[in-house]
Amino acid sequence: MRNGDGWVRYWRDEARPLEAMHAHFFRHVYAPHSHDTYSFGITDLGAQTFRCRGAHHTSGAGMVMAFNPDEVHDGQAAAELGYQYRIVHIGPSVVRETLGDAAGDGTAGAMPLFVRPVLTDPLLTGALARLHGALVRDAGDLAREEHLTATVLALAERGATRAPRTRTLGGEAQRRAARRAHALLNDAFLEPLSADDLAAAAGCSRYALYRAFRSEFGMAASDYQRLLKLRRARQLLARGLPPADAATSTGFSDQAHFNRWFKRAYGITPATYQRAAH
Repeated sequence: MRNGDGWVRYWRDEARPLEAMHAHFFRHVYAPHSHDTYSFGITDLGAQTFRCRGAHHTSGAGMVMAFNPDEVHDGQAAAELGYQYRIVHIGPSVVRETLGDAAGDGTAGAMPLFVRPVLTDPLLTGALARLHGALVRDAGDLAREEHLTATVLALAERGATRAPRTRTLGGEAQRRAARRAHALLNDAFLEPLSADDLAAAAGCSRYALYRAFRSEFGMAASDYQRLLKLRRARQLLARGLPPADAATSTGFSDQAHFNRWFKRAYGITPATYQRAAH
């Protein structure tokens, strides 16, 4: 949506309370309101000022805004150029389930409470940015779940009053779990595999598998799945299939997404790779 006061893009998960917004406002003033979710926003440009917990706060570029469920706040631009920001709304049930999975017993314990509404932490900013990107760009179920877990744990560890409990694997158990997931990805990388699918194959929690896979293979399971898709796409391109068809055949959401990842992995575009045979 665009108007004279800026623009807004919105994404919403149809199955659970998980939403994301990207916006640039100049004159828009938020009335005092609250969300029934945890809400975390990154200010990208300009600055936003708001009142929360009886005091005024300002979030400038690179800062993270952290609102607990039902926490009343308002908001408006703090400078003439307005403010651009990305925000993710995560329902308490999603946070509870994510922390329970990381604990290994399905029990989240006490829910996190964020005592500072503005945080300055590059690691949090990076985790939120990756999650927001995975949500709005349709990165796939596996990548979304990985980024969601990483972000919830990073926020709870670095910004909340109570650090989360986590349980990981070690030794042979870690290697066995990682190899089981690795084998499933090799056999079915073109399928819409989820974090739950891989965890079931590995016989452990999603979080434990995420840590095990990275430790054993040097990348996240979603990154390995994308690499396998790119390898298949190279084979199709070498056989003469047009880049657009190669992108569709290997499960990329669109050709631009395919071209971007192909170049990041191999340093050339799919078209350049295909023309090299001539």
